[in-house]
Amino acid sequence: MSKLYIPGPINVSKETFAAMSQPMIGHRGSEFEVLYASTQPVLQQLAGTTRPVFLSTSSAWGVMEASLRNLCGKKVLNLCCGAFSDKWFDVSNKLGLAAEKIQVEWGEAISPEVVRAKLAEGGFDLVTLIHNETSTGVMNDLPAIAEVVKSFPGVLLVVDAVSSYSAMPFAMDALGIDVLLAGVQKALALPPGMAVFACSEAALERAKSLPNRGYYFDFIEFAKNAEKNNTPSTPAISLIFGLQHMLGSIAAEGLEQRFARHASNNALIHAWGARHGFANFAPAGNQSVTLTCFTKPDAFDQATFIKSLKAKHGYIINGGYGKIKGLTFRISNMGNETATTMGELIAAMDDVLG
Repeated sequence: MSKLYIPGPINVSKETFAAMSQPMIGHRGSEFEVLYASTQPVLQQLAGTTRPVFLSTSSAWGVMEASLRNLCGKKVLNLCCGAFSDKWFDVSNKLGLAAEKIQVEWGEAISPEVVRAKLAEGGFDLVTLIHNETSTGVMNDLPAIAEVVKSFPGVLLVVDAVSSYSAMPFAMDALGIDVLLAGVQKALALPPGMAVFACSEAALERAKSLPNRGYYFDFIEFAKNAEKNNTPSTPAISLIFGLQHMLGSIAAEGLEQRFARHASNNALIHAWGARHGFANFAPAGNQSVTLTCFTKPDAFDQATFIKSLKAKHGYIINGGYGKIKGLTFRISNMGNETATTMGELIAAMDDVLG
C-alpha cells in the first residue's frame, strides 16, 4: 500500500477510518447535535477563538468563494504569491467583484508594508490571504499582515489556513482575523470533503448587509444553525465522526506537543534536503512547517526519482505545481507523521538517490 507525502490529501489512520465507519445517524436529531458540539472545544483552541467553528460539506474553496460573496461590498484586495492565492484573484473576477491584487513572484512572501501602501489608496473592504501557500512552501507573516489590515477600519481579513491549521498555533481573536478557514484533508489527516471555518462578529454583520449570498454558503445560515449545534444542509456525517476522533487524538497528545512534532518533522526534511544539495524554494523566515518545496537542480532527474520512490518503496511525493511544475518537488510532513515515519521516508529517498 502506498503512503502519501504529498501536500494533501495525506495519510489517514486506520483508527480514523474505523471512527468514520460508525453506524449512521440522522442529522436533525439530538445524536447529531451532541456529535457537532463535541468538535467545538478543540476546533476553537486550534483556531484561537471563542467563536463557533462551522462545518461545511465542501472543499475549502467553497468557503473561500463564500467569503467573497458574503463579505465584499466594495472592493477586495487579493494577496497573491502562488497558485492558490493567484486563483483567489481569478475567482474574485469571475464573481464580477471589484478586485485588485498584490502580486509577488512565486517563492516570495507577501510584504506587510506593501499591503499597507496598497490599502492606503482606499476603497477596499476585504483582504484575502493564504497563510501557507501549498504550491510554493511559503508561509506568510500572518501576525504582521493582520496588524496592518486591522489598522484600516472597515477592512475585513479572510485567512486560508488550509495547510497550516492544527500544525501550529493560531490566534484568530487576538489578531482580529474575520474568517479563518481550513480543509480537513491536510494537517487534520482526514479524507477530503469537508471544511471548517470561523467568522468574527464583524464578518457576520457585514454578511447581513449584503444581498445575493445564496443559501448553501450563506454565513448567516451557518451561524443560525450553529446555535443549535447543526448545519444548514445535510452534513458529511462520517467525516464528522472522523473529525471527532482526530480532535480527541489531538487533545490527548496536547497542542504544544503536536505543534512541536510538526516543526521537528519539518526540520528533518530540511536537513535531508540540505544534505543532498536541494535548496528550499521558500525564503528563510517564510518556510512552511507542514511541507517543503525544493528547487530541482539542473542535473537532477526528478521524474525518475519520484517514480522510483513509489515503485520501490511505495512512498509518494509531489512534483511542482502550476508554472513551477518540473522545477520543484514537494514533501509533506503533516498530520499523524512521527520522527519514525519521517525517518522511514528519508531512508527510502536516500536509497533511491543511491
